Amino acid sequence: MESTRWEPYDGLNRLQARIHDLFDESLNRARSYPNAAGGSWLPPVDILESKEAYLIRAELPGMKKENFNLEFNDGTLTLSGERKFDEPANGVEYHRVERVSGKFSRSFHLPQTVKPDAISANYRDGILEIQVPKADEAKPRQIAINVS
Repeated sequence: MESTRWEPYDGLNRLQARIHDLFDESLNRARSYPNAAGGSWLPPVDILESKEAYLIRAELPGMKKENFNLEFNDGTLTLSGERKFDEPANGVEYHRVERVSGKFSRSFHLPQTVKPDAISANYRDGILEIQVPKADEAKPRQIAINVS
């Protein structure tokens, strides 16, 4: 007979995981599952706006520049790539896998009031920052009022 350790909050933890799953599905977000090593996922992003530009920050920790791609086509900026699953060495096995791996693709429909030729990107410390400058006509400007 095998003895099993009693976990007093196990039922509550399973309920919480189910609730997270429901919210993630309804918000169309990817969720990392303890044994999900592969498939598809979505890197989290922040989108900021200033008077001069939009700034998109994407989290891509542990990835090399060669593993993802950024392209602009017909008003849509697309970030895509793949994070490879780290296979354990011989004689080593995972007890839990929470870091997601697999292919991803995020698309952002940009307004027509941007300068597509001036889009730039910088990758450092696992964060990809994409600068999307606004066209001059999109920037707010002060209008002088003449007194007659």
